[in-house]
Parts: sequence; structure tokens; C-alpha cells
Amino acid sequence: MHQAPGFLSARQRRWAWVGFVLAALQAPVSARLVSDASWLFSVCVALMVATVILADDAMRRQPAESGPAD
Repeated sequence: MHQAPGFLSARQRRWAWVGFVLAALQAPVSARLVSDASWLFSVCVALMVATVILADDAMRRQPAESGPAD
């Protein structure tokens, strides 16, 4: 049984993880350094990137559709 390919390539998936980690680490740092609530933007970006990674992961876990049976 083959797995279905996700909609992200391996390179895009790696960059999505890098972006997620950077945004997630930047949020608490900017929350401490900045007096306004602009750090929430980093949290929202991290959540959106995480959603894309999870959707790609869910698509990869589905079995691949095989061609028509002969």
C-alpha cells in the first residue's frame, strides 16, 4: 500500500517547519520586549503554518488511490 503524496514538497515542508519554529519562538520574545499586543500576530502566523503542516501530514497518511482495476 502506497501513501498519497502531500501538497507540499519535501523542501516546502522543511521550510514550513522552520517558519513555524521561528514564529513560535519569536512570539514570547516580542511579548516580553514590546508593550503592545503585536506579538499576537506571531502566534497567528505560527498557528496558520501549523495548520498547513497538519493538513499536509493528514493528506500523506491517506492511502494512495490506485488506478482502475483491470
